[in-house]
Amino acid sequence: MNKEELVTAVANKTKQSKKQTEAGIQATIEAISEALSKGDKVTLVGFGTFQVKERAAREGRNPRTGAVLKIAAKKSPAFTAGKGLKETVAAAKTKKTAAKAKK
Repeated sequence: MNKEELVTAVANKTKQSKKQTEAGIQATIEAISEALSKGDKVTLVGFGTFQVKERAAREGRNPRTGAVLKIAAKKSPAFTAGKGLKETVAAAKTKKTAAKAKK
């Protein structure tokens, strides 16, 4: 699902215009991005948690030459699924498996 499909799905569920829905989704994305850039953690109970994780500096190897490379430390965004999301995905997977078994 891409952003346009998400906007359409949310607009259908909320009975709002696509323009209003897109503005709401864009505002949500911007708010999460701003919080992460400040180092804050964003928790949506039942859905998941967005946070910034720090990766330590390390050594790697160039696979072509075998030369040792220094990989710099960096911060990257991470998402951890919440219990509700995990249960929803597991239930959907179980339904698909059961449907395939009936065929």
